[in-house]
Amino acid sequence: GRVVSIAEECGMILPIGRWVIKETVAHLARWQRMGYAPRLSVNLSAVQFHHQDVFGIISEALEAYGVPASSLKAEITESVLLQRSARVKETLEALHQEGIGLILDDFGTGYSSLTYLQQFPIETVKIDASFLRGIGRQKNDEAIVTGIIRMAHSLGQTVVAEGVETEEQLEFLKNCGCDCGQGYLYS
Repeated sequence: GRVVSIAEECGMILPIGRWVIKETVAHLARWQRMGYAPRLSVNLSAVQFHHQDVFGIISEALEAYGVPASSLKAEITESVLLQRSARVKETLEALHQEGIGLILDDFGTGYSSLTYLQQFPIETVKIDASFLRGIGRQKNDEAIVTGIIRMAHSLGQTVVAEGVETEEQLEFLKNCGCDCGQGYLYS
């Protein structure tokens, strides 16, 4: 978290962000040539949306490497949506129309406005790891996780739980119908 914050403050996030997009798509192309068909996610900064043509950069990389847009997902945080600018909305719509999945990362830690889930073409919601730490110990955390999963599913979105570290957390998430998990329990 500190590295990204510092990179945003000093303006380095722009060249770093461009490089990450290009490298992600290059890796996808190599893996596809090897016969694999993964979908990769790339995290995008709010600063990138404000100062760069994010859609243009991604489109250019996909075209240069011959990678289908459906192979890529863009992870954004609520700070991107807070800008509520026409530019952000247009960029998200363009990414969605191109076939790039949109993931709302760290859901529940910012302003968590439910209007984001209505106004933007979000495909996946990622539950922040901070809510998983209380599973088995704090009923409020369990209720929040359960509620996010149900709400997202009712909106046709998939759910990823971040920070899955214990079998107890995994079992709870399975029982709630969570679609995917990531964390140290896996790797």
